[in-house]
Amino acid sequence: MNQYTAPIRDMQFVMQELAGLDQVLALPGYEEADRDLVDAILEEAGKFAGEVLAPLNRVGDTEGCHWESGHVTTAPGFKEAYRQFVESGWNGVACELEFGGQGLPRLLSSAVREMWKASNMAFSLCPMLTQGAIEALALNGSAELKARFLEKMVSGEWTGTMNLTEPNAGSDLAAVRTRAEPQADGSYRIFGQKIFITYGEHDMTDNIVHLVLARLPDAPAGVKGISLFVVPKFLVNADGSLGERNDAWCASIEHKMGIHGSPTAVMIFGENGGATGYLVGEANRGLEYMFVMMNEARFGVGLEGLAIGERAYQQALAYARERVQGKDMTSRSPESVAIIRHPDVRRMLMLMKSKIEAMRALAYVVAASLDHAHQASAADERSKHQAFADLLIPVVKGWLTETANELASIGVQVHGGMGFIEETGAAQHFRDARIINIYEGTTGIQALDLIGRKTARDGGAAAKGLVAEILALDSQLAEQADADFTVIRQALVEGAAEMDDCVDYIVENFAANAAEVAAGSVPYLMLVGIVAGGWQMARAALAARRRLDEGSGDASFYRAKIAAARFYSEHVMTQVAGLSRTVREGGKSVLMLGDEQF
Repeated sequence: MNQYTAPIRDMQFVMQELAGLDQVLALPGYEEADRDLVDAILEEAGKFAGEVLAPLNRVGDTEGCHWESGHVTTAPGFKEAYRQFVESGWNGVACELEFGGQGLPRLLSSAVREMWKASNMAFSLCPMLTQGAIEALALNGSAELKARFLEKMVSGEWTGTMNLTEPNAGSDLAAVRTRAEPQADGSYRIFGQKIFITYGEHDMTDNIVHLVLARLPDAPAGVKGISLFVVPKFLVNADGSLGERNDAWCASIEHKMGIHGSPTAVMIFGENGGATGYLVGEANRGLEYMFVMMNEARFGVGLEGLAIGERAYQQALAYARERVQGKDMTSRSPESVAIIRHPDVRRMLMLMKSKIEAMRALAYVVAASLDHAHQASAADERSKHQAFADLLIPVVKGWLTETANELASIGVQVHGGMGFIEETGAAQHFRDARIINIYEGTTGIQALDLIGRKTARDGGAAAKGLVAEILALDSQLAEQADADFTVIRQALVEGAAEMDDCVDYIVENFAANAAEVAAGSVPYLMLVGIVAGGWQMARAALAARRRLDEGSGDASFYRAKIAAARFYSEHVMTQVAGLSRTVREGGKSVLMLGDEQF
């Protein structure tokens, strides 16, 4: 199934009612944007996603990419679609005006990026990595490097990559061996090998700007000795034209379970005398700079989780409406009915729908906080929103991607046996989803970040602040007299209390028994995700109730919002108590066996 329809109505609801679109548009730098412009961009992006990118999703999966003699050919249609993408200005939506971007809010660009990822995740990876490279250069590059590379990267005429991983150095970047040798002209010669490089080689643009981690000869050991370099595929002349081919080559591309339309390259630097590279910022601060790209990419991968969940849901829903099988349990009619009439199929669809709504709301609220963190006039406002975003980015990356794998699996289940057959397309979503909780830092790495740097380090202050913000909603929920809100309120209060207990446990025990606490880090991340998602669902239900009381808008849409929030409370929030117990009591059993006992 190649169809994809952007869920614009739900995107608008989340942006306006939960993420504070009007407040974002009022920030310095966004004065020329308004709701009409936002709606127009969403509509046009939805058309591009549905009409241009979605039909290529299946093509990318079945045809894949092809490597020959160091060159990579993308799937049929990808190159032409990318040209349309660039010519339409989509690459620079959130980029700075200074470099030719449109300077629009991250909140808006996140919704647009969700569409690219849902319609064709393999295609969307190219602009996502380019965006991360742009941010790293814009924040840390010299004026000369910015002038040489950024305008064409922002336009999309050139793409960017992130070169971290090596055969001997996966998530442990302290083991990076790629080396950089200083040259008399101020450049460097780069020697080494990098693996898992998304769009490290392709045929969609004339140049590819690689950002590469490497070590200088006198660098200190470990992560403190890593520097960041720009290594273009083609050198760039003083007038901006392309010069000679650099000594950076694609040795092969990987054969993967999914995202076949995205080439994953093995890159070799310096086989013929050394690849020319240029230092970004100061020496030995490369990991710090690369984290700019990694945070951007981690948030982007979280959006992939939302997007592929949405795509799997749309396909499962369409199939459930069309597939006729079995009798309606509520009727004496002998006629067979569409499977959407069966209670367990409805349960699966409601689980998909409610979790997607929670995921979208959490991701967009974090995106809005990033806008405030970058654009707010007051320093304390910027600091507050940055702390909120820092706390939740590992949750957006980890919880959304883990949940997406669950939803893609449910999508296959809704199809029954036909879900296991490649022709329906449900299996592609399942295969594509499997990478997203691995790359850009596995769920375990996100969870260690959450318990260590984001919870234990500040004595739980940021996490406790989130709990307090969640509980501040209680008085509004208490004002609603109907049964739906009674259920929603009880689930949220209990969930927040469990999260608070987990924060106390982590803060009190991390220093003395880090391994035991770390054993519960992924359950803690999932707990925070579920509770934060429940918070957003409760806020959505309150907003929907207000609109119903006003008699404005689509009453059916708003009633569905309240129903989804209640379902989430009864079917998802109920997991929190078990996760909390695992966090606080389950670490010891994880560590009980010796290595030889496994």
